[in-house]
Amino acid sequence: MSRKTAMLHPDRLLPADPAVRATARALYERVADAPIVSPHGHCEASWFAEDAPFPNAADLLITPDHYVLRMLASQGVSYEALGVPRADGSRADVDPREAFRLFAAHYHLFAGTPSRVWLDHALHVVLGVPERLGPATADAVFDHVAAQLASPAFRPRALYERFGIEVLATTDNATDTLDAHRALKALAFGRIVPTFRPDALTDPLREDFAASMQRLEEQTGENVTDWSGLLKALRARRADFARLGATATDHGVLAPVTADLPGPACQALLDKARAGTITADEAALFQAQMLTEMAAMSVEDGLVMQIHAGSRRNYAPSVFARYGRDKGYDIPATVAWADGLKPLLDRFGFEPNLRMVLYTLDETAYGRELAPLAGAFPTVLLGAPWWFFDSPEGMRRYRSQVIETAGFHNTAGFVDDTRAFLSIPARHDMARRMDAGFLAGLVAEHQIGTDEAFALIGELAGGLARRAYRTGTGQAAPGSDRATA
Repeated sequence: MSRKTAMLHPDRLLPADPAVRATARALYERVADAPIVSPHGHCEASWFAEDAPFPNAADLLITPDHYVLRMLASQGVSYEALGVPRADGSRADVDPREAFRLFAAHYHLFAGTPSRVWLDHALHVVLGVPERLGPATADAVFDHVAAQLASPAFRPRALYERFGIEVLATTDNATDTLDAHRALKALAFGRIVPTFRPDALTDPLREDFAASMQRLEEQTGENVTDWSGLLKALRARRADFARLGATATDHGVLAPVTADLPGPACQALLDKARAGTITADEAALFQAQMLTEMAAMSVEDGLVMQIHAGSRRNYAPSVFARYGRDKGYDIPATVAWADGLKPLLDRFGFEPNLRMVLYTLDETAYGRELAPLAGAFPTVLLGAPWWFFDSPEGMRRYRSQVIETAGFHNTAGFVDDTRAFLSIPARHDMARRMDAGFLAGLVAEHQIGTDEAFALIGELAGGLARRAYRTGTGQAAPGSDRATA
């Protein structure tokens, strides 16, 4: 399928100035069809292991995408009317066509948002929809998508190959069985690797903490009521992930606070956590100590440590109670990186085997703390603009605040961080266009040469992420149709 479509302008998101746009266009074309390196995201390994057809346009484009859900909810659209699955696994008896009509009736809400860019790309480039989505075209688009999804060419594995994905990392609970990853390894299909996410074991206030501890003990045979036994169990699970190709861990915290406590103090916190008597302050200290322990393990096993901080997760308790996690109600928070990371960096800041990739929802920290940290510590890399800031303007702000202090090579490249599989090529395409525009501006201002810009665009499109996440340098199959316009 061609990257061109009459529905989308070929120069979208490129600079308005004609001279700068010409340079940006040439830079973009250099990487438009480059392999997709996706070392952090939230797609499901089971999609590719089972290779079942996606069910319908509503379940493909609406219900799994919390960006879409939160915008619709902001205008009074109920999750029940959209057929969003509830926390207990049930869902309202909603005709997917009716849910899609409701979505189409509100499609105007997404104008000017990154969701609109991603959705338009998915509809017109990937799915080949010939008309713009709106109330009058909802049924025609729904039927067109249904016909496409019935084709073997739109099964998960076929799309993986068509998108030109070099590596795709999922995000998995530390106690996940990893059965789907084992199945994929047996199939020898693609390169889809797990990522170790231990939040349910490191946050004693989570509702699933006790059950997760029990599963960890059953999986490893270690006594997780003992501090040293808990650390042994976590090491064992990390090794299980690594054997299935994992190159990274992931840690979601409100604040990037670390600690370096003596063993008896750690045991006392664990005892309170297991008994359910731990206070909020003590739980935060437990989580801070666990971040430092995860860094120590990364020094040992080489797994790249990602820290995502600054999100007030599940801010609306009624939505969380009814629908569970990751349903659009997460709000950015101000956090202090330099103070929070100091105990960890004092201990491990110059360890050659440690690599930390930092993601924030506090943009004020870019120039104040994050760029200076990455510009000095060899263990620290800055992650891409994340979540609310994975947008054209968010990318511009990130580059303007980070590059002058940290440079390009202390950043970790682009990651799509998505649950919506069809948005992967769209997100990478948007990032490549924005990076082409930024580099073209530097060329126009004579800050860098054209030859340097062409070298850098390749690094930003994949090279930096490969090295940051230690994924290697494999290439997509020659001639694959990457659908990355």
